[in-house]
Amino acid sequence: MAKGDTSPVFSYESVDGKIISLEDLKGKYVYIDVWATWCSPCIKQVPYLRVLEERYHNKNIVFVSISVDKEKVKDTWKQFIIDKQLGGIQLFADKSFDSDFMNAYAVNSIPRFILIDPEGKIIDSEAPRPSFEKTRVLLDELLN
Repeated sequence: MAKGDTSPVFSYESVDGKIISLEDLKGKYVYIDVWATWCSPCIKQVPYLRVLEERYHNKNIVFVSISVDKEKVKDTWKQFIIDKQLGGIQLFADKSFDSDFMNAYAVNSIPRFILIDPEGKIIDSEAPRPSFEKTRVLLDELLN
């Protein structure tokens, strides 16, 4: 996916059982975190992601975390969200690493961060991690 390409649409179940699609988020920037409960580098980004969520709380951006855990550990995923007090929109991808989302974005390793503009176009299909200063610089440029 190149900058300016239309993002593939996705629709997944949220932690509270609702189906959320990319279409539901149109009009806002979308920062996607692709992760799993077993992924140590993913978990290391959680505190930094929380800081970004707080920093841009009243801005035109939503933070979406898409878990690529296997279906059999869905309850573990839900408990992880509660235990770690994860914010943003928490979604569970179908078919783990074989999900349409992973295939559409050619994601073969995690964590992976993706930034989409309010019209649903790709800004960066390999956006910088929440822990990087350049992430804040980029988001400040877009949102201020």
